[in-house]
Amino acid sequence: MAQEVVNPEEQVVLGEEISHVRLITLNRPRQLNVISSKVVSLLADFFEKWEKDDNAELILIKGAGRAFSAGGDLKMFYDGRTSKDSCLDVVYRMYWLCYHIHTYKKTQVALVNGISMGGGASLMVPMKFSVVTEKTVSVFATPEASIGFHTDCGFSYMLSHLPGNLGEFLALTGARLNGKELVAAGLATHFVPSEKMPELEKHLISLNSGDEKAVKSVLEEFSIDVQLEKESILNKLSIIEKCFSKHSVGDIIKTFEAEAGNEGNEWIGSVLKGLKRSSPTGLKITLRSIREGRKQGLAECLKKEFRLTMNILRTTISADVYEGIRALTIDKDNAPKWDPPTCDKVDDAKVDLVFQPFKEDLELQTPEIEACRWGGKYENSSYATLKVTQQ
Repeated sequence: MAQEVVNPEEQVVLGEEISHVRLITLNRPRQLNVISSKVVSLLADFFEKWEKDDNAELILIKGAGRAFSAGGDLKMFYDGRTSKDSCLDVVYRMYWLCYHIHTYKKTQVALVNGISMGGGASLMVPMKFSVVTEKTVSVFATPEASIGFHTDCGFSYMLSHLPGNLGEFLALTGARLNGKELVAAGLATHFVPSEKMPELEKHLISLNSGDEKAVKSVLEEFSIDVQLEKESILNKLSIIEKCFSKHSVGDIIKTFEAEAGNEGNEWIGSVLKGLKRSSPTGLKITLRSIREGRKQGLAECLKKEFRLTMNILRTTISADVYEGIRALTIDKDNAPKWDPPTCDKVDDAKVDLVFQPFKEDLELQTPEIEACRWGGKYENSSYATLKVTQQ
C-alpha cells in the first residue's frame, strides 16, 4: 500500500450520533477534504454501522471548510506507482463504498457548500437528497481525462443516464457546473443559499427522523427555485448534441472546432483548449466507458470502472495517469507529455485491453439485486424539459 502521510491526531472524518440522526463531516479542510485510504475506510465503517443500527434513521454528510471534497488523493496514487497494485485495497473499498451509497437503505442528505470534484462528487450525487449552494459555483467537475484517467466512481453510470450527450460533454471536457446547473441537470435535488445552510442543518437534526416526506418538506422550506444564467452550458444543448454525439473523440474535437468559429460561440474556445490538453488515451477510454454505461446497470458500470482503474494504475497500455498527476500536483508545470501524444496514435485494440473482464474472483463483488437510490434524478429536473434545439 502506498504510504499515506496523515497526522495521527487528525480526525480526517468525524462521525456524530445525535439521537436518530448521524452526521459525517469530511475533516481535512486544508487538503480540500481529499479522499485518502483512511477516509475511505472510515466512511465505509460509518455507513455500514449505521445501516445496521435501527436507531439511525437520517444520515447527513458535509465537508469542513470551503470544500465538500476535491476527490481522490492523487499523490497517494503517484507514490504507489512503482508497485502497480499498491492501491488495490483502497480502490476496491472505494468502489464498494460507491455501490453501498447508491443502494443505501437509510435516508441520506449531502450538504454541499463548496468544491465537489471527481470521487468527491460520488459522495454527493447518489444521495437521496443533495443540497448545493452558490458556493458550489464552478467547482463541480469530473476532470479525470485531463490527468490520463477515466470518469470513475459510478459516473459512467450517472453521466451516461443524463439526456442526450451531456454526459459525454461533461466527462470529456471536465466542464464545471455551478449549483443552479447541478439542480437543473438533476445531479442535485435542492439549491439553498449558503447563509441558510447552518440553519438547515440544525432543522434536519432537530427533525430527528428519516421519513423522506418530512426531510423533503424541510429541504423545500429552505430551498429556492433555480433560474439558469443566459450563458449557462445547459443553454447550449444543440451544440453539445451536434458535437458530442459523434462516433469518435477525433470527430468530436473536429466538429467542436468548426462550431467555435461561428458567431456567439466564443465560450467554446476555453473548453476546446482544455479538451485538447487532455490525455488522448484517457479521452478514448472515457468516451467508450460513458457510451457503454448507457446499456449497463450500476453494478456493471462499477465493475467495469474497477477494471479500468486497476489497468490504468498498472499502466497496462499507457503511463499517462502518472504523467498527468506529475504535471498537475508534483512538479506543477501543467505540461504533461502524453504517450501517445494524439488521438489518432492511440491504438483501439490496446484500448480494448483495459476493458477486458478479470477472472471472476478478481472482479468487484456486488450483491446480485440492486436498487439504485439515484435512479436518474434528471427525469424530474428542469433540464429534462429543456429542448435540444435551444441555443
